[in-house]
Amino acid sequence: MSTDQYKKRMQRKKAHIDNRIEEANIDKGIIVLLTGNGKGKSSSSLGMVCRALGYDMKVGIAKFLKGVQDTGEDAFLAKQANVQTAFMKTGFTWDTQDKAYDTAMAVETWSKAQGYLEDKSIDLVVLDELTYMISYKYLDEQMIIDTLNNRPKDQHVVITGRAAADSLIEIADTVSEVKDIKHAFRANIKAQKGVDV
Repeated sequence: MSTDQYKKRMQRKKAHIDNRIEEANIDKGIIVLLTGNGKGKSSSSLGMVCRALGYDMKVGIAKFLKGVQDTGEDAFLAKQANVQTAFMKTGFTWDTQDKAYDTAMAVETWSKAQGYLEDKSIDLVVLDELTYMISYKYLDEQMIIDTLNNRPKDQHVVITGRAAADSLIEIADTVSEVKDIKHAFRANIKAQKGVDV
């Protein structure tokens, strides 16, 4: 491709992108759904938390499933004045093997998350691993959808977890599926500090 052809191609691309940016004139809180079997859904949501904190926004994080696992991000977020967190106390469901207890802990964590979703002062809410709460039937799906639909108009929400319910996909403004191609754990490499935990 000649320099001239390249320049014309980039000019067309810029005109197209500029036009799309101009057409995007709706300003509202959005729901981002990160699903799929690949690694990085929760990490991506925490990247959005960093963005929000960079703008001095207030953040509420509810972590389902991984509540008793010590992670680097939890240590970091505990030091952030604009972050509130709620952790499901059971850890992974395969550790407890007690559906009644897991359900009770999910309801308790959801109660805190629901408080975030009703609080106009919170700009971003992360519902980490929420998809499992629906697929395992720990929480009522319609109650979750209703709460998300009735949150403050400008509040953003990020939902993570595998096998997202169709209802979550339907109400989300952005849906990304993280594909699993290769994972270090399958090569017997343990979770690494600063990368996995």
